[in-house]
Amino acid sequence: MEIEKLIDTYSDYLYRIAFIYTKDRLAAEEVVQDVFVNYYHKSDQFEQKASIKTYLVKMTINRSYDYLRSWKNKKFFIAQFFQQYEKGAEQIYVEKELQGEITAAVLSLPVKDREVLLLYYYEEMTVFEIAELLELAVSTVKSRLQRARVKLKPKLSVEVMDDD
Repeated sequence: MEIEKLIDTYSDYLYRIAFIYTKDRLAAEEVVQDVFVNYYHKSDQFEQKASIKTYLVKMTINRSYDYLRSWKNKKFFIAQFFQQYEKGAEQIYVEKELQGEITAAVLSLPVKDREVLLLYYYEEMTVFEIAELLELAVSTVKSRLQRARVKLKPKLSVEVMDDD
C-alpha cells in the first residue's frame, strides 16, 4: 500500500491512540509522524502476519512509550511542574512586571537596532543569519547589536536601581 494512502487512511486513528498515551497534541502528532517515517524506511520488513492497521497501531504504541521515556518529555514535564508549583503569586507578578519593563525598553529602541536585537536574542539567529536575512554586512549587524545593547543597558539599569 502506498504511504500516502496509509496516511490518509490511518493518521487520525493513530493520532487518537498516540494522544491517549502522550496526553499532548503536539507529541501525538510527532509520534504519528515518526511512525509513518519509520514505516516508510522499513516497509520491506513488514511480514504481513497481521494487518497493516495492527502493525501501525503497535508501532504507534511503542513510539508513544518511547516518547514517554524520552528525555524530551521529562524535560517538558519537569519544566511544567516547576512553573506551576514552585512559583508563588508574588514571584509570578514580579516576573511579569519585569518582562513588561524589558519589553518596553526594547520597544523604545529605534527599529534598526530593535530588529537585530530581537532576531539575535528571541529568535536565536546568528549574526550571519541576521545579515543574510536583512541583506546587511555582518559588521553592520554586529555594530547594530552592540549599539542596541549600549542603548538598552541604562534603561534596564534604571529599572533595576529603582527597585532597590
